[in-house]
Amino acid sequence: MLVAVFPGDGIGPEVTAEAVRVLQALGLGLSFEEGRVGGAAYKAQGHPLPPETLGLARRADAILFGAVGDPDCDGLPRALRPEQAILGLRKELGLFANLRPARAFPELVGESALKPEVAGGIDLMIVRELTGDVYFGDPRGRRTTGAGLREGYDMMRYDEAEVARIARAGFETARRRQRRLCSIDKANVLETSQLWREVVIEVSADYPDVALSHMYVDNAAMQLVLNPQAFDTIVTGNLFGDILSDQASACVGSIGLLPSAALGEGGKGLYEPIHGSAPDIAGQGRANPLAAILSAAMMLRHSLGQPGAAERIESAVARALAEGARTSDLGGTLSTRAMADRVLACL
Repeated sequence: MLVAVFPGDGIGPEVTAEAVRVLQALGLGLSFEEGRVGGAAYKAQGHPLPPETLGLARRADAILFGAVGDPDCDGLPRALRPEQAILGLRKELGLFANLRPARAFPELVGESALKPEVAGGIDLMIVRELTGDVYFGDPRGRRTTGAGLREGYDMMRYDEAEVARIARAGFETARRRQRRLCSIDKANVLETSQLWREVVIEVSADYPDVALSHMYVDNAAMQLVLNPQAFDTIVTGNLFGDILSDQASACVGSIGLLPSAALGEGGKGLYEPIHGSAPDIAGQGRANPLAAILSAAMMLRHSLGQPGAAERIESAVARALAEGARTSDLGGTLSTRAMADRVLACL
């Protein structure tokens, strides 16, 4: 099985290298081929998603992605910015469903921004739609100047097929968990959200064993802080999911802990930590590799048919944390490599 490895920018190469080391230690016979994305690709090849990279992504059985984002590229036109690499891969490969788990490790409850009694029981999954909404509206976004007044606008857009597709992913995910699905929207204000809610209700008829509820996104943001244990599985749109999943990471202690999967209709998926490229600490060996390592575990489970190996990685991470392994974001002193070494020792 071929894994395409796209380290990207900033701390991406550092954390991705450790995830690959963990995968290699399992002895599963995986092969790895590396490609450029993001600012690194633009600097070398003039585009954040070169044709060679996209071709490798199409050939691979799964993709392990680091992070994109480079301050040197901030002045580029939108179409050439590093972030277009991940957006382009999602769109070109039809990766419409983003799974973002947020689970509190008992040993790290003190790192959460929430009270320990609130944070301690967090175990939720956010299913975020990835290829629609304002990020892919038509037109993608414009800025105009008229009568001396600058204006910028974007279009939020979904059609019923896109909503039904992600709704089914949400219900299927909830079935594997506690069979509770909360659909988050802004149906009291947005036409897009009104369509979203209607279609989710229609799809729910095929899942009578899953309890469906609805919540406005502003209330959901509040409940993630006040009562996060009330959530099991969340399904929501691209923009709302982007924001809420980052908020969930703060609730469990660190954005450096959370993995994610981007899945399409088939078995192929793209796996990445939800954190960014963190250029301020790039090259210093300070980045937390656990989110990348846990993303590799998700890859084994969802794309490579190795759930037992995925559980081994997840158990090793939990044991390393239980034994006190900490990077600086968790109040410790371990380097990126040393943290991965602790996971490998537990593995």
